[in-house]
Amino acid sequence: MDDRESGVDAEVPAQRRSEEESAKGLIGAFGRQLKLLRTRAGMERAELGRLVGYSVDTIASYEQGRRVPQPRFIDQADEVLNAGGLLVAMKGEVARARYPAFFQNAARLEAEASALSVYAVYAVPGLLQTESYARAVFHMERPLLSDEVIEQGLEARLQRQEIFSRRPAPLLSFVIEEAVLRRPLGGAQVLHETLEHILALGQSRNVEIQVMPTARSDHGSLGGPFTLIDTTDGQRIAYAEVQDHSRLHTDATSVRTLEARYGILRSQALTPSESAAFIAQLMGEA
Repeated sequence: MDDRESGVDAEVPAQRRSEEESAKGLIGAFGRQLKLLRTRAGMERAELGRLVGYSVDTIASYEQGRRVPQPRFIDQADEVLNAGGLLVAMKGEVARARYPAFFQNAARLEAEASALSVYAVYAVPGLLQTESYARAVFHMERPLLSDEVIEQGLEARLQRQEIFSRRPAPLLSFVIEEAVLRRPLGGAQVLHETLEHILALGQSRNVEIQVMPTARSDHGSLGGPFTLIDTTDGQRIAYAEVQDHSRLHTDATSVRTLEARYGILRSQALTPSESAAFIAQLMGEA
């Protein structure tokens, strides 16, 4: 669940531009507020950076709206600058602005989910990616992304992985196509590290990882990747994507269809223990 969310195709480009401009405006407003509070406190950037553990360049990029601040930084800066909760009050909106506009709603749902069921077709799911694998994926984007956008996207993707340390722990299920685990994005060493990382995550009691073998003569879902999201209030939402278009489905018919497909996929895939053995075998080949 790493990519797109859209509505009516004809409206998507204009809508996304508007959402992206809104996110940039929010980050810019946060930066101006941060600078105002720092100046009022009589601090130079170097002093603020020393107190909160960030470099002068990072503080400057936050104040100038060039980078999305980390939640930890916001908490620390609010306290150090005696902001009285002014910066913390913006933390939720700032956190959502870390993601592309089309993914913000899905990211919010993912972060709060009680369970996720992810079917991956093209690349290792973002939640399972190592930093080097994620960086390679961002570098392959076309049109090319700027270094600044890559770093921001990488930061946001790794931030999502805090879901593995959440308590209570959500139930996380992944069905990954074999071809994904053989595709050496970023090179053989990056793939090997990623497979090792996936194996380690699969040892957690709340995580199940299954491989869908390419050799299967029957397949429960040939329509592309999707994710089922269980909310804490008992609702199930489906997220599906293809190329630059994606959608959150809340209607019962669409959700039940993807639920059925995921159930079939799980029955056709290798079991978690078989999958772990298969991934270990692939590591030996990578």
